[in-house]
Amino acid sequence: MNNTIDSFTLDVTDVAAAQTFYETAFGLSERLRFRLADAGTSGFRGYTLSLVASQPGNVRALFDAAVTAGATVVKPVSKSLWGVGGVVQAPDGALWNIATSAKKDTAPVAKAFDHVVLLLGVDDVRASRAFYADRGFRVRKSFGSYVDFETPAGSIGLGLYKRAALAKSAGVSPDGSGSHRITVHGAIGAVVDADGFAWEPVTAAANT
Repeated sequence: MNNTIDSFTLDVTDVAAAQTFYETAFGLSERLRFRLADAGTSGFRGYTLSLVASQPGNVRALFDAAVTAGATVVKPVSKSLWGVGGVVQAPDGALWNIATSAKKDTAPVAKAFDHVVLLLGVDDVRASRAFYADRGFRVRKSFGSYVDFETPAGSIGLGLYKRAALAKSAGVSPDGSGSHRITVHGAIGAVVDADGFAWEPVTAAANT
């Protein structure tokens, strides 16, 4: 199937430090790779990564673990109409939204999540939706400035959001310049979309 994302490579200035942070905070060593690169990006990078948990206690456990490991609080964990969530910025600069749609805990609290989701901030939602649909991603939900694609069990989720709306949701300014500093590894192979997000085959994923 073409609608799968296996992992990401993040451009970082210190590979060892990034590995330590993500393993300590989230236990994500199997999903993330790191590539040494100079700091050449300012402001919003045009995407967010999300950890979707099953209950509020797990959100808070993940959030606290990230802050303890060195992340910066962007939006504290809070309740809203849709659930519970907060946003942190990792030491490498990536924004992580940690959230759940559940309103209360129904099991013992654990530092655990169910899904990882990549949200891309795009200029033209309709065109980007067509780009990914043409490459095998099936739309699950689409309304206004947001698109959510179906993904098989075990695959990282993919969504599209108008860039300014995504930045507002994350609690940051939409202004930014330079590289996205992320490469997506999935079944669609080596492509670059209209917003400059680069994809590579899964076999290309490696820490360097």
